[in-house]
Amino acid sequence: MSINVDAAVTVGELLKARGHTVGVAESSTGGLISASLLAVPGASAYFQGSVVIYTMRARRELLGIDRATLERQEPLTEAYVMLCAETIRSRLRADWGIAELGATGPAGTPYGHPPGICVLAVSGPVGLSRRLETGHGDREQNMALFTRAAFELFAEALAASA
Repeated sequence: MSINVDAAVTVGELLKARGHTVGVAESSTGGLISASLLAVPGASAYFQGSVVIYTMRARRELLGIDRATLERQEPLTEAYVMLCAETIRSRLRADWGIAELGATGPAGTPYGHPPGICVLAVSGPVGLSRRLETGHGDREQNMALFTRAAFELFAEALAASA
Protein backbone atom coordinates (compact mmCIF):
# COMPACT_ATOMS: atom_id res chain seq x y z
CA MET A 1 0.00 0.00 0.00
CA SER A 2 1.34 3.42 -0.84
CA ILE A 3 0.39 7.01 -0.28
CA ASN A 4 -1.15 9.07 -3.06
CA VAL A 5 1.43 11.81 -3.55
CA ASP A 6 0.43 12.80 -7.10
CA ALA A 7 -3.10 13.72 -6.06
CA ALA A 8 -1.81 15.46 -2.95
CA VAL A 9 0.61 17.58 -4.99
CA THR A 10 -2.26 18.86 -7.11
CA VAL A 11 -4.45 19.89 -4.18
CA GLY A 12 -1.46 21.10 -2.17
CA GLU A 13 -0.45 23.49 -4.94
CA LEU A 14 -3.98 24.87 -5.12
CA LEU A 15 -4.16 25.31 -1.36
CA LYS A 16 -0.80 27.10 -1.24
CA ALA A 17 -1.71 29.35 -4.18
CA ARG A 18 -4.93 30.37 -2.45
CA GLY A 19 -3.47 30.59 1.05
CA HIS A 20 -5.99 28.01 2.26
CA THR A 21 -5.62 25.38 4.96
CA VAL A 22 -7.08 21.92 5.52
CA GLY A 23 -7.86 19.56 8.40
CA VAL A 24 -8.61 15.86 8.01
CA ALA A 25 -10.77 13.39 9.97
CA GLU A 26 -10.44 9.89 8.59
CA SER A 27 -11.51 6.47 9.69
CA SER A 28 -10.99 3.44 7.47
CA THR A 29 -8.18 5.05 5.47
CA GLY A 30 -6.20 5.05 8.71
CA GLY A 31 -4.16 8.18 8.03
CA LEU A 32 -3.45 7.68 4.31
CA ILE A 33 -5.18 10.94 3.34
CA SER A 34 -3.09 12.84 5.88
CA ALA A 35 0.12 11.00 5.00
CA SER A 36 -0.39 11.83 1.34
CA LEU A 37 -0.87 15.52 2.10
CA LEU A 38 2.17 15.54 4.38
CA ALA A 39 4.39 13.79 1.81
CA VAL A 40 4.34 16.96 -0.29
CA PRO A 41 7.21 19.35 0.46
CA GLY A 42 5.82 22.59 1.88
CA ALA A 43 2.77 20.91 3.46
CA SER A 44 3.17 23.09 6.54
CA ALA A 45 1.76 25.95 4.47
CA TYR A 46 -1.66 24.28 4.26
CA PHE A 47 -1.91 21.25 6.58
CA GLN A 48 -3.49 22.12 9.95
CA GLY A 49 -3.72 18.61 11.40
CA SER A 50 -5.68 15.40 11.38
CA VAL A 51 -7.30 12.69 13.47
CA VAL A 52 -8.06 9.05 12.85
CA ILE A 53 -11.62 8.63 14.11
CA TYR A 54 -11.83 4.86 13.84
CA THR A 55 -14.10 4.42 16.86
CA MET A 56 -17.05 6.19 18.43
CA ARG A 57 -14.80 7.04 21.38
CA ALA A 58 -12.37 8.76 19.03
CA ARG A 59 -15.19 10.74 17.44
CA ARG A 60 -16.29 11.88 20.88
CA GLU A 61 -12.85 12.59 22.31
CA LEU A 62 -10.91 13.82 19.27
CA LEU A 63 -13.66 15.63 17.39
CA GLY A 64 -15.57 16.62 20.51
CA ILE A 65 -18.90 15.42 19.15
CA ASP A 66 -21.18 14.62 22.07
CA ARG A 67 -22.68 11.17 22.58
CA ALA A 68 -26.27 12.32 21.92
CA THR A 69 -25.33 13.84 18.56
CA LEU A 70 -23.41 10.72 17.57
CA GLU A 71 -26.32 8.47 18.56
CA ARG A 72 -28.61 10.44 16.23
CA GLN A 73 -26.35 9.77 13.22
CA GLU A 74 -27.16 7.05 10.74
CA PRO A 75 -23.96 5.04 10.11
CA LEU A 76 -22.13 5.54 6.81
CA THR A 77 -24.28 8.40 5.54
CA GLU A 78 -23.28 11.58 3.78
CA ALA A 79 -24.89 13.63 6.55
CA TYR A 80 -22.75 11.91 9.19
CA VAL A 81 -19.49 12.30 7.29
CA MET A 82 -20.31 15.97 6.56
CA LEU A 83 -20.74 16.51 10.30
CA CYS A 84 -17.21 15.12 10.78
CA ALA A 85 -15.79 17.31 7.98
CA GLU A 86 -17.43 20.44 9.37
CA THR A 87 -16.27 19.61 12.88
CA ILE A 88 -12.59 19.07 11.98
CA ARG A 89 -12.66 22.24 9.89
CA SER A 90 -14.08 24.24 12.79
CA ARG A 91 -11.85 22.71 15.50
CA LEU A 92 -8.67 23.40 13.51
CA ARG A 93 -9.91 26.76 12.15
CA ALA A 94 -9.09 25.52 8.65
CA ASP A 95 -10.56 26.75 5.40
CA TRP A 96 -11.36 23.15 4.41
CA GLY A 97 -12.25 19.96 6.22
CA ILE A 98 -12.08 16.49 4.71
CA ALA A 99 -13.72 13.50 6.37
CA GLU A 100 -13.97 9.81 5.51
CA LEU A 101 -15.94 6.99 7.11
CA GLY A 102 -15.97 3.49 5.70
CA ALA A 103 -15.80 -0.27 5.86
CA THR A 104 -12.68 -1.56 4.14
CA GLY A 105 -13.13 -5.26 4.82
CA PRO A 106 -12.74 -8.09 4.86
CA ALA A 107 -15.85 -8.02 7.08
CA GLY A 108 -18.74 -5.60 7.04
CA THR A 109 -19.80 -3.24 9.81
CA PRO A 110 -21.67 -4.03 13.02
CA TYR A 111 -24.54 -2.00 11.48
CA GLY A 112 -25.06 -4.45 8.61
CA HIS A 113 -23.11 -2.72 5.85
CA PRO A 114 -21.01 -4.96 3.62
CA PRO A 115 -17.29 -4.22 3.15
CA GLY A 116 -16.22 -1.84 0.43
CA ILE A 117 -18.39 1.14 1.39
CA CYS A 118 -17.05 4.63 2.00
CA VAL A 119 -18.64 8.03 2.52
CA LEU A 120 -16.57 11.16 1.98
CA ALA A 121 -17.18 14.84 2.61
CA VAL A 122 -15.42 18.11 2.00
CA SER A 123 -16.51 21.13 3.99
CA GLY A 124 -15.36 24.61 3.03
CA PRO A 125 -16.25 27.38 0.63
CA VAL A 126 -17.91 24.52 -1.29
CA GLY A 127 -19.36 21.48 0.45
CA LEU A 128 -19.51 18.14 -1.31
CA SER A 129 -20.14 14.57 -0.24
CA ARG A 130 -20.07 11.23 -1.99
CA ARG A 131 -20.70 7.56 -1.35
CA LEU A 132 -18.44 4.93 -2.89
CA GLU A 133 -19.10 1.19 -3.07
CA THR A 134 -16.38 -1.09 -4.41
CA GLY A 135 -18.30 -4.35 -4.03
CA HIS A 136 -15.37 -6.23 -2.48
CA GLY A 137 -13.63 -6.71 0.85
CA ASP A 138 -9.97 -6.34 -0.12
CA ARG A 139 -8.91 -4.14 2.80
CA GLU A 140 -5.71 -2.65 1.36
CA GLN A 141 -7.22 -2.04 -2.06
CA ASN A 142 -10.25 -0.35 -0.50
CA MET A 143 -8.05 1.86 1.67
CA ALA A 144 -6.18 3.01 -1.45
CA LEU A 145 -9.40 3.50 -3.45
CA PHE A 146 -11.05 5.46 -0.63
CA THR A 147 -7.98 7.70 -0.34
CA ARG A 148 -7.93 8.35 -4.08
CA ALA A 149 -11.66 9.13 -4.02
CA ALA A 150 -11.10 11.64 -1.18
CA PHE A 151 -8.58 13.52 -3.31
CA GLU A 152 -10.88 13.45 -6.33
CA LEU A 153 -13.72 14.92 -4.26
CA PHE A 154 -11.42 17.54 -2.74
CA ALA A 155 -10.09 18.53 -6.18
CA GLU A 156 -13.68 18.84 -7.38
CA ALA A 157 -14.56 21.12 -4.43
CA LEU A 158 -11.45 23.24 -4.99
CA ALA A 159 -12.30 23.62 -8.69
CA ALA A 160 -15.88 24.60 -7.87
CA SER A 161 -14.68 27.25 -5.42
CA ALA A 162 -12.35 28.96 -7.91
